[in-house]
Amino acid sequence: MKFLFQVCLLCFGLNLFSQAEKIEPPFWWSGMNHSSLQLMVYGKNIADHDITISKDILITNVIRTENPNYIFITIDTKDLPAGTFDIEFSKKGKLLFKNPYELKSRRKNSALRKGFDSSDVIYLIMSDRFANGVPSNDSSKEMKEKADRNSEGGRHGGDIQGIIDHLDYINELGATTVWSTPLLEDNDEKYSYHTYAQSDVYRIDPRFGTNDDYRRLGSELHKRDMKLVMDYVTNHWGIEHWMIKDLPAYDWIHQWPGYKNTSYRMTTQYDPNASEADAKLCMDGWFVKSMPDLNQSNPLMLNYLVQNAIWWVEFADLDGFRVDTYSYNDKEGIAKWTKAIMDEYPNFNIVGEVWLHNQAQIAYWQKDSQIGALQSYNSYCPTMMDFTLHDALMEVFSEESKWNKGTIKIYDNLVNDFLYPDIDNLLVFAENHDTPRINEIYPNVEDYKLIMTLLSTIRGIPQIYYGSEIGMKGKKEIGDGDIRRDFPGGWEDDQNNAFIEEGRTELQNEYFNFTKNVLNWRKDKPVIHKGKTVQFVPENNVYAFFRYTDSERIMVVINNNPEKQMLDLSRFEEMLNGFDSGFEVISNQKIVLNKELVVGGKSSMIIEQMK
Repeated sequence: MKFLFQVCLLCFGLNLFSQAEKIEPPFWWSGMNHSSLQLMVYGKNIADHDITISKDILITNVIRTENPNYIFITIDTKDLPAGTFDIEFSKKGKLLFKNPYELKSRRKNSALRKGFDSSDVIYLIMSDRFANGVPSNDSSKEMKEKADRNSEGGRHGGDIQGIIDHLDYINELGATTVWSTPLLEDNDEKYSYHTYAQSDVYRIDPRFGTNDDYRRLGSELHKRDMKLVMDYVTNHWGIEHWMIKDLPAYDWIHQWPGYKNTSYRMTTQYDPNASEADAKLCMDGWFVKSMPDLNQSNPLMLNYLVQNAIWWVEFADLDGFRVDTYSYNDKEGIAKWTKAIMDEYPNFNIVGEVWLHNQAQIAYWQKDSQIGALQSYNSYCPTMMDFTLHDALMEVFSEESKWNKGTIKIYDNLVNDFLYPDIDNLLVFAENHDTPRINEIYPNVEDYKLIMTLLSTIRGIPQIYYGSEIGMKGKKEIGDGDIRRDFPGGWEDDQNNAFIEEGRTELQNEYFNFTKNVLNWRKDKPVIHKGKTVQFVPENNVYAFFRYTDSERIMVVINNNPEKQMLDLSRFEEMLNGFDSGFEVISNQKIVLNKELVVGGKSSMIIEQMK
């Protein structure tokens, strides 16, 4: 009888089953600051329909583009309670079909969530290369590229469950926050494992897991008082993205027409003398041929990105974003995107990848920068990546002391801290998934310890790269796959399981235990998180600096020489005055701060000053 009733309805032209293939966002929440919700509806000739809503909900705008397969419907959700309503699609007054749409109840205090900050340590994971928790999802019938662990650029099978399975390892290490490289669907035919060429931004790639798996990752982190940062891409999608294959509008992406590669000359964003042609080529050119460049100056595109980002924060209970290729975006568009996220979540944090080699040029992009203000620009992005410190760390520990060589490069980097409006909101790192491995550059564990000492005590938010804490290496000149090797023990047939103490070699444990010691010590040290810095010009390739508050002082000494050095402590009297002893964190010993301090060759000291 039910079947006959449905047949009758179809005969009269009333199909209660959806003819809209997609509605995005797929659902929303009540009580959002972003209450003017723009729904993107996609389906064959969907724009030919008239739109009504079955309840007393205000439709404030309906936009049709040149592509009849899209319609954009804006509704006012302010003061609407959680619940479900119908979006009705009609022609000539006849209801043809309707779609239910849900406003969910928002998590308590969701708007006040606290993002990552300088009290945190971020552990960066290359998602496909960390751990394979579910071997059965390594390949998917839906996805073009299949797993091939023997291929350096292939998919190896790391997934969300693999990360969840080893959260206790990350927690033991002393990291407090996980940043995984993107997990959204990437349906490229090859080299899809990095997932920066996304084909659906509302869906976790099935080879990594499901949307619910990602939400569970956030939940498991929060149970451990840890945080989750999503790697978000605003500048480009992949050529296989379903919207790229049927563009809502010609200017949804930057057309030349078609493809033209960016020049990568980001300086044209703020160069007062830049030609329009050069600026356009950098910002509107495609990052690579397989990644069409999104046009954030198109308000429909920009709002789509804003809502997608907010949707993931709410859905997965995120604590932050790392935004890929931040400075390649239309700079006015990315500022609007960033401000919309921060308006929704005032205590959230976003770190922008601005890969430049000049502090003033990086500082331009930080929120409330006085340098940006010279051009009436504010990106609203709270945190920048300290690439100039990274540049220095790639060279310092293999150099002898000269006027411009050795540890003076670290000193010179901090000299320019005055350029940044918020020096605590710098992401400090020696390496990431795009750079050479530090253990390849510096094959001795002693140099690794110097680097970790610095990152653990310097101003800013430390970020470490998975596997370095056990001495993992990789050559950038071989290819990206070599600096993104599989973590030993992440696969069932791995002979070396470095996730557990007894599975690590003696050398791997030396790397791990040093990292664990300094990072766990750092957790409860507000003087490191928010203290001020006083640094002394390096002498004989020995760099000393102090972190201090009104109640606490830490002395850090880094000896970059192979021989031990004798420091005359009278030089540091202004910071040692009143402190005649200290507790040295690395050696776990009390020391006297009298006249001289002996620092072993290629070693460091972290001294909690005591009266």
